[in-house]
Formats: sequence, C-alpha cells, structure tokens
Amino acid sequence: MNGPRILVIRLGAMGDIIAALPAVASLKHSIPRSKITWIVEPKWSALLEANPYIDSVMLFARRTLAGLRKAWTELRSARFDLGVDFQGLIKSALVATVARPERIFGFGAPHVRESPASWFYSTKVSIRSSHAVERNLDLAAAAGASSILRTFPLPPGEPEGQLPKGDFVLASPLAGWGAKQWPLQHYSELARKLKRDCGLPLVLNAPYPLRVEGAETHVSGIAGLIHATRRATAIVGVDSGPMHLAAALSKPGVAIYGPTDPARNGPYGGTFTVLRSPTASTTYKRTMQPDDSMREITPDQVMGALETILSAANKRG
Repeated sequence: MNGPRILVIRLGAMGDIIAALPAVASLKHSIPRSKITWIVEPKWSALLEANPYIDSVMLFARRTLAGLRKAWTELRSARFDLGVDFQGLIKSALVATVARPERIFGFGAPHVRESPASWFYSTKVSIRSSHAVERNLDLAAAAGASSILRTFPLPPGEPEGQLPKGDFVLASPLAGWGAKQWPLQHYSELARKLKRDCGLPLVLNAPYPLRVEGAETHVSGIAGLIHATRRATAIVGVDSGPMHLAAALSKPGVAIYGPTDPARNGPYGGTFTVLRSPTASTTYKRTMQPDDSMREITPDQVMGALETILSAANKRG
C-alpha cells in the first residue's frame, strides 16, 4: 500500500530552505511510505541535491511565463494528499492551492508573513516556538511528523573558485538586504588583525568579486559555497543564508546581528557566538545601508570572539 503524497512548499531563500530541512526530514521519517515532493525556485535547488528525505524536486521558475506554465501543469497533473506550506506567503499558499491536495497545512494568521496566506489553508497551525527551525518542526508535527529529526541533509558541495591551500576563515558579507550587513571596511580591518595575530587569511565569498583590502575573494555559486564552508576553519557571518548553512554544518563561527532577532533568526545548533549591540532594536525593514547597530560591532569584538573559537579548535586538533 502506498503512503501519502506530500507537497512541501518552501520556494526560497537559502536560509529559509535550510531552516525547513529538519521539518521535512521529520515528515519523511515519521510517515510510512510517504512520497515527498519539494517545490522550490531553480536558483536554490542545489541545496536539495542528494537529500535522502525527498523523493522528487519540482521547480518553480516564476520569472518566466514558460516556467510558470510548466509549474502549473506539473502541479495540476500530480496527485497530492497533503500540502505543507513552510513559507507563509500569498504566492506559496497559491502554489499549494493549485496542486489541489486534500489538505493544506500552514501557519496561522499571527505567524505568517502575509496574513491572507492563511485563508488558503485547511489546517491553520498555532506555533509555540520562537526559532525558525523549531517553528517549522511545529508545523511538521501538526502535519503528522511524530518523530522529530533535527538533521540538515546538505550536499557535499564542489570545488569552485580559488581558495587558500591551508587553513582560513570564511565570511560572506552580503545579506538579503543592506540593514543586516556589516560594513565592508570592517572586514578589511578584521583581515589585517586575523593575519597578524593568527596567521590566517580572511576569505570573502560572494557571487561576484568583492574588493576589500587585505582579504581574499572567493567567487562561487551554492555548490562552491558549501565546499568552502566545509573546508573553512571558522566562519564570520551575518543573518544570511551562508551563515545558516555554516551553522547547519556545525561549523564554529561568529554571527554579527543587528536589526533581526537572533532568538528567531539566529544560528541554530550552538556552534556560533552571537554578537549584537545592546542598543539594537528588532526590525525587519529592508533598508539599503547597514543598520547603526551593525556598525557598532567592532572588528576588535569580532576578533576577540574568533580568537576564542580558534584557540578551542587548536586544542581539539
């Protein structure tokens, strides 16, 4: 007898997809013979490669008419028993609705980013947890995940771009919006201190070259980022996908926070030291420039936290 066919909706972005991995693994692990299809935007599909808890990946290329038509056709022709919307947007709720599953599980109105999304759900789930990973696990539990797996089945990645042959510290300075970013000039000062005091280069990963004096640049896509993260001795991150990737891989590091709340969007798993100014106010306004609270975290503070992490790594080594 076949188990239920489950459509998982989490279209993007990197950190949000990573935060949903344990929930989807829990669904697959808990529901016998279930078949899980994850619909995702093409640019993020590399994060789902070789995932043992996913049976198939459906692409939602929303930026082209042909892509939308293809997704519509595939959703309409497939047969799903359950839809689970981990995104909580009107567009993700519409995707679930187009698929016509018997039931759609989603967050209740107080917990979604766009409250009308909850109108489309047959089961609206109240959430007790704060952190994004735990919130997703709460939703999965409501949809039938009785055995919770806090696992992040990420692909191994592939070498891409230039990396130092020896040890290095990796940073990804870019974020979804400018307010979450640490000023680029601070990375230059951090690179100088790191080289002087620890003999380690600072490598900045981005999809395009970054010109920061004293730091090396690593240009890559997702596969190259995963490979570089696995190789790095430690990570310096902001509230962005690459930092959440590093936390999911249990890498040690320093996370610099300002306008977003670490209790909800912080690194998961306890391997990161979080630095946040005591003057920071939580806001999710997508402004262009680094928030003042991000500027208040100094290179000396980051270096101090890094030295503790690197010292512990050397003792383990």
